[in-house]
Amino acid sequence: MISLDLNFNILTRDLSHYLENQVKVGLFGSGVGLSLVLGFSAAYTCYYLISVAKKPQLISGGKKFYQFLREQCPVVSETYYPTFWCWESRIQTLLRPFVTAKPGVVYRNELIKAPDGGQISLDWFDNDDSPSHPDPATRPTVLLLPGLTGTSRESYILHMVQQSRDLGYRCVVFNNRGVSGETLLTPRTYCAANTEDLETVIEHIQKNHGAAPVMAAGVSMGGHRPVLEKCYDIDHIMKAKTIREFDERFTSIMFGYPTNDDYYHDASPVHTLKSVQVPMLCLNAADDVFSPSHAIPVEAVKQNPNLALLITCHGGHIGFLEGLWPRQSTYMDRVFKQFAKAVIEQGSRLKDLS
Repeated sequence: MISLDLNFNILTRDLSHYLENQVKVGLFGSGVGLSLVLGFSAAYTCYYLISVAKKPQLISGGKKFYQFLREQCPVVSETYYPTFWCWESRIQTLLRPFVTAKPGVVYRNELIKAPDGGQISLDWFDNDDSPSHPDPATRPTVLLLPGLTGTSRESYILHMVQQSRDLGYRCVVFNNRGVSGETLLTPRTYCAANTEDLETVIEHIQKNHGAAPVMAAGVSMGGHRPVLEKCYDIDHIMKAKTIREFDERFTSIMFGYPTNDDYYHDASPVHTLKSVQVPMLCLNAADDVFSPSHAIPVEAVKQNPNLALLITCHGGHIGFLEGLWPRQSTYMDRVFKQFAKAVIEQGSRLKDLS
């Protein structure tokens, strides 16, 4: 925290020198403009350091998991410094896809069959050059689950692959049906409550890499019209103006829910958290525009020793931008990398968290 505070002092000093030079060439015309700018900069810096940059809140259902995270994932105890010029939640959410770089990743695509006749697209990053895990039979596998309409080409997925590559792990990205360009063989896509395709993918991974440890990381939560219009009124669906209207006309009908409220109830994680039996760390910003603080199931997390919840004051919806120019890894990337390393390399400590 001290080093970051020093960085802001240096930034303010450099800004002062810059403005002084501009005044000399007549940019402001007088010392009044310089004083106003410097005063605003100092006030904004103070506000940022006092009200914006804060340590996250770590909540866990058990002391053992809590202590494990504090020891193995130092990021959970560090102050999160959002990018000082775009820390507001909606700006973080909107800017992340445009400002973060997309690391170069070459995938190996695999199409697997689903029990209902459909197909699922998997993008593998095998990491055959891994120095720490040269044996592919035992190389740890990280299963990545993109968010709504997301694919293996999303910037946040590419960064997670890069972090896994640095650790020496193998990655496989589960692309939901109809979103990554594969042919849709059945009139079915996906929804937040259905896990059948995910179960098929996990079984496939375990069948082909049974000797390797596996962990999964999911972020946030398309199709081809000629197949879907045989069963659904696509024109009516496309006139939906809200997510709720879309789900009422399409998602809940596709998966056989009597009402949209039944679908939302089934999709809500609060009803299933008590049954989680593997260690799981959840990251959520309190100002998330889609999952705000009042909707975070804090009490449910406290009832299960296998669960931990990390809540930052800012970050938006999977934004978590940090640094002066947030082109590279985000706070979320750092949490992922440290937790993945801790789980795979110190996993024996998590066998009995009760």
